Order: sequence, then C-alpha cells, then structure tokens
Amino acid sequence: QLQLVESGGGLVQPGGSLRLSCAASGFTLDYYHIAWFRQAPGKEREGVSCINSNGDSTNYSDSVKGRFTISKDYAKNTVYLQMNSLKPEDTAVYYCAAGALIGRCVLGPGLYDYWGQGTQVTVSS
Repeated sequence: QLQLVESGGGLVQPGGSLRLSCAASGFTLDYYHIAWFRQAPGKEREGVSCINSNGDSTNYSDSVKGRFTISKDYAKNTVYLQMNSLKPEDTAVYYCAAGALIGRCVLGPGLYDYWGQGTQVTVSS
C-alpha cells in the first residue's frame, strides 16, 4: 500500500527554521515526482515546491524561492523541505504528494495521485 507520512511541523518564531519530512512506503521515490503543497485556513491549496524522480529538477513558488529547499534521500526513501526565514504567512498545513510523472516537475495539484495527511506549521511570535 502506497503511503506518505509527513512530520516535522510545529510552532516557530518569525525568522526561524523547520525541516519537514515526507517518508514514503509501498513505493520507491526513484519513479515518482514529489511535491509539497500547503493550505491556510480560508485559502486554496498552494503548490510550494517539487522535485522530480531523478532529483535533477526542482521547482519553487515565488513566495518561498530562496528560503525553502527541497531534497530527496533515496536511501531513506524520504523527501525533505528545509524552510528558513519563516514568515507568519507561511503558516498552513503542509502536505506532500507523489505522482508517477516524467520530465521536469510542476506544481499542479491535479497531477499528483497520492497525498499524505498533512503537518501543521505555525509561524508566530
């Protein structure tokens, strides 16, 4: 059974950092693109970052570019999202998603078939 489990969320002050993890089971990351999305209360789900199956293509939304970094650990079958210089507007539930895609990754939520349960990130003083 294909499963994604996010962890690493929490409460952090503005300017702080968090690292989210997305552990995959039931499939190998070698053949899947992985993306992070987030959804704040009352807002639509927003694509944050993605990495393709080969790990040689990444993509970031303008709102997080230069602050967030996505990476894959194939040995651990886990994708990470390092989030630095966090802002209150980064507060949201963060989800990881997997799609059996090819080529460069894109941030369209409809392209991803498997989703985790989400982890809450709250940036507040």
